[in-house]
Amino acid sequence: MTLDQLIAAKYAERAARLAERNEKSKELRDLRSAEAPDEAREGEIQSEIRSLDTVIDGLVAKIAEYEAERAADVVADARAAETTPGAESPSENRAPAVVKTEARTYRQDQDKRGKLFASDVAAAFAGDFNAQARLQRHMQEERVERGAEEFDVRAVGTGAFSGIVVPQYLVSEFAGLPRADRPLADAMRRHELPATGMTVNLGKLTTGTTAGEQASENAAVSEQDADDTLLTANVLTSAGSQTVSRQGSERGVGVEDTIIEDLISAQRANLDSLILNRATTGLTNLATSIAYTDATPTAAELYPKLLQGPAQVEAAMLNAHPGDVIAVMHSRRWYWLQSQLTSTWPLFGQPGAAAQQAGVNYAERYGNGFRGVLPSGVPVIVDNNIATNLGAGTNEDEVYFVSQTEAHLWEDPNAPVLIRAEQPKAKNLGIDLVVYAYFAYMFNRVTHAQKINGTGLITPTF
Repeated sequence: MTLDQLIAAKYAERAARLAERNEKSKELRDLRSAEAPDEAREGEIQSEIRSLDTVIDGLVAKIAEYEAERAADVVADARAAETTPGAESPSENRAPAVVKTEARTYRQDQDKRGKLFASDVAAAFAGDFNAQARLQRHMQEERVERGAEEFDVRAVGTGAFSGIVVPQYLVSEFAGLPRADRPLADAMRRHELPATGMTVNLGKLTTGTTAGEQASENAAVSEQDADDTLLTANVLTSAGSQTVSRQGSERGVGVEDTIIEDLISAQRANLDSLILNRATTGLTNLATSIAYTDATPTAAELYPKLLQGPAQVEAAMLNAHPGDVIAVMHSRRWYWLQSQLTSTWPLFGQPGAAAQQAGVNYAERYGNGFRGVLPSGVPVIVDNNIATNLGAGTNEDEVYFVSQTEAHLWEDPNAPVLIRAEQPKAKNLGIDLVVYAYFAYMFNRVTHAQKINGTGLITPTF
């Protein structure tokens, strides 16, 4: 077997083992939900699951080993093709050197319109191991030729493989639509979405125990019955679709791949926007308001509010997850704060900032984690899914403060999912592309979120 065939075989074996493990997990759940669970059988199933986990871990390690070997082979082949000029004897007539390299998986001279690449993308989502192997080989070629950093920037994550990189000759003249992506969602506390059900639950202690001074020796000490409740969040669906004409798919250049990439990008931004702005449960509707009203706002006037926000989060959280407050703001507010000048300084020195400064910019790119810190060391997430049409003048944005640990997000590890269907639109020569993802979120297990809003956050003037 070739190395690619070995990798494909290991992927197939891993898929079979994962399916077997899922069946065992379902059997265990059903067993535990019975009125009189069979503890002996429960122990047997747990042992079988652990054995399967060991096998799966071994397969994952073997796949990684094979893929590393394949990547090393690609690099070695490229280096072997290099030539170093040597000194020629004046009396010898040498034939010109011929440098040979292995042909690329997807080539412009053989697949000018990207049809093979598009069909492999669709087939890979359907579980075609040969198509997945070709895409993996293509990605290794991209990584070698372009370098890991550029490759990672262009990769589009999926559930079937680590990334799809459209061949450069298909996209060199094409610019995708910019999106706000999902900065807040990526900073939230992640949970795996349960395999079934349309709700997720978190427990909350509503009545705690008490402690007090004992009145006298042998006197009864303080006692309070603890009580709890179950908080529920609905499982939501974020999805997008597009019908592509067969003519566009077959005669266009990378049309399906471009549409799929844009659908994934749109779905990511939509999920983040729902977390922020959805009616009733979005962060903007749960956060307690800190009003900043000013017809001529300045950063110096906003400064106390930037401390009031985390102060109130800390007062609500107390000793639960101390020090994990994050701020979320629109990019226009982040840059406006940096544009302001002042001759007055804080009374207290702030961590990581000079006395003359009210914060620090980390010089990170949009969507690349924390962009900097505010007073008291609160890290900042910049998210352009924050609405900028709020308030009576429909020109205000908001600044949010939330505990990162109490910002819960459940997602399917295989999301987003792609559906490619030809039959429904066959008479119209159309191809339906659908991208969707299930998710759930919760900010209010502990009521703590804060937001600065008001006329002081109107469209900034630079």
